[in-house]
Amino acid sequence: MKLQTAIEEIHLRHTFTISRESQNVVRVVTVELSDGELSGFGEASPSSFYGEDAEGVREDLQLLEALAADADPLHYRDVLEQAAELLGGRRGALCAFDTALFDLASRKLGAPLWRILGLNPERTPLSSFTIGIDTVEHMLGKLREAAQYPILKVKLGTPQDIEIIRALRKETDAVFRVDANCGWTARETIEKSAELKALGVEFIEQPLPPEELDAMEEVCRKSALPVIADENSILPGDIPKLAGRFHGINIKLVKCGGILPALRMVHLARTLGLRVMFGCMIETSILISAAAQLGPLADYLDLDGNVLISDDPYAGVENEAGRLSLSESWVRRR
Repeated sequence: MKLQTAIEEIHLRHTFTISRESQNVVRVVTVELSDGELSGFGEASPSSFYGEDAEGVREDLQLLEALAADADPLHYRDVLEQAAELLGGRRGALCAFDTALFDLASRKLGAPLWRILGLNPERTPLSSFTIGIDTVEHMLGKLREAAQYPILKVKLGTPQDIEIIRALRKETDAVFRVDANCGWTARETIEKSAELKALGVEFIEQPLPPEELDAMEEVCRKSALPVIADENSILPGDIPKLAGRFHGINIKLVKCGGILPALRMVHLARTLGLRVMFGCMIETSILISAAAQLGPLADYLDLDGNVLISDDPYAGVENEAGRLSLSESWVRRR
């Protein structure tokens, strides 16, 4: 296989703000794996929070060129084990390679991945649509733009959190999910959870910083709402210590290294009685479509990264008011 990489800039429709950063432009790394007849596409949307950037991911991918040259994409398990060894835990490059390899393998087999895995597309949950932190006035404007979405994920982590949710609730009866992105304390989380529940919030995502894992035991016991791990849910090895501290996990392909480790995380979570959510960074349709293949395995989806941008270079799984279309087609460049 021939491995080609590129760094591509994508632009957000609105400045996207969470508790720790704001973004207008995101640089993603895309991969094309070709066997001379067919090509598979993969992607990584690296985050400085996890110690990666686009240049580093692209350099890491160069380490896989020799492996790719002699590899059979249908032997993807063996190939990905070798790739993981070569990369030594650098998950962005592994994710881009993994998703391209699975895409190429599915094209060679003539069926999309969800079908190969025996999944029922009708079991795919609705995806939420994310509203980033802003002034209350601007968040209300974003809510009105997203009126067709029945589930909204609202970024919090400000002194005005309850005020924001109260204002948004007056405008819609949509389901709310909130994400503090490590911006709260344990006490804040417990206190806010009761008010948020009364305002129709379904769950809270990652309220505390990841290093405060032990404090999550009390939060998990006392919160009026379920709590879902994100920044604490990175690799399969993280999952056992999350039981009793969270009610569920958010799996992102670029955090864990792609589809193969994501499947392991689903299995571990189910074994431990944890709920499963698939989430995303700001991404193109390549990575959103890859995660969507596993959608029927999830309780919740937050796969809206491609609809938050204005210039997606790729077409793939379509998002119609939160409903993702798992079809027989594959990702393509527009």
